[in-house]
Amino acid sequence: MDSDSRSPVVVLAGGTGGAKLARGMLDVAGDDLVVIANTGDDVELYGAYVAPDPDLVTFWLADRIDERGWGLHGDTFHVMDGLRELGVEVWFNLGDRDLAYGVRRAELLAGGARLTEAIAELTGALGVRASVIPMADAPVRTSVRSGDRWVPFQEFMVRERAAIPIDDVRFDGAEAAAPPPEALAALAAAKVIVVGPSNPVISIRPILSVPGMADALRSAAAPVVAMSPVVDGQVVKGPTKPFLDWAGVSADAAGIAAYYGDVLDGFVADEPMDGSDLPLLQIDTLMPDAAGRARVASDVLAFAEGLR
Repeated sequence: MDSDSRSPVVVLAGGTGGAKLARGMLDVAGDDLVVIANTGDDVELYGAYVAPDPDLVTFWLADRIDERGWGLHGDTFHVMDGLRELGVEVWFNLGDRDLAYGVRRAELLAGGARLTEAIAELTGALGVRASVIPMADAPVRTSVRSGDRWVPFQEFMVRERAAIPIDDVRFDGAEAAAPPPEALAALAAAKVIVVGPSNPVISIRPILSVPGMADALRSAAAPVVAMSPVVDGQVVKGPTKPFLDWAGVSADAAGIAAYYGDVLDGFVADEPMDGSDLPLLQIDTLMPDAAGRARVASDVLAFAEGLR
């Protein structure tokens, strides 16, 4: 966060839903936006440090997201094609410029930069003036147990196509990690904190598992509201339902709000939330385009500010 920022809007995000809400918040709140991104999906390969969620948020904020929903618009894949010609199994497909982004980040980290600093340099290079901050500078990695083996998250999602049973989930390294000072400063100074419509188990729970992060939300002067990833009774994108089933969480507003527990002051969904005293904003939460993203962001921001 810039030193002259006073009261940012802070969004906790992972995956497409959180990134789209962050883009809408950029239109509503301007550059005084801070996104704390999940890094449990990060992976090192091809000599690059790949940070899928921070990069997804960055590409959305820079208006350079590709139509397929990930990577940079118009990117080419010559390096991946070249690796395949050399007999390399390319199970994780990265565009050439996307790869360059990860190679530069690996170089910065090898030179002693914190992950927060490396992400800041690269978001700045893409012209993003809002802040994208990782949930921790130290490595935290999400793994999924399927049967008797633990599968790193990207292998679960990409190589296994999220099609194998989910028997357990863990966040390796979380206990030894800590939120970056920039994240804690943003939460302490925030006027509103929004938990994005991301997968509660594998996008938001890793953030809250970093020691000190949940406490920072509970002690923040700003209201904390979360937005449901369930729209019209269905998950819009990704394997949210199987992970909610594993966690024993019903895929509805009441279940997801209860899963987040006492860090919340309010909840946003497109359905009623029976049996809960938590303040609810019931709106159309679908964000199909720029107008939809701005509308949802504006409504969420007004609702949260009304909880002060």
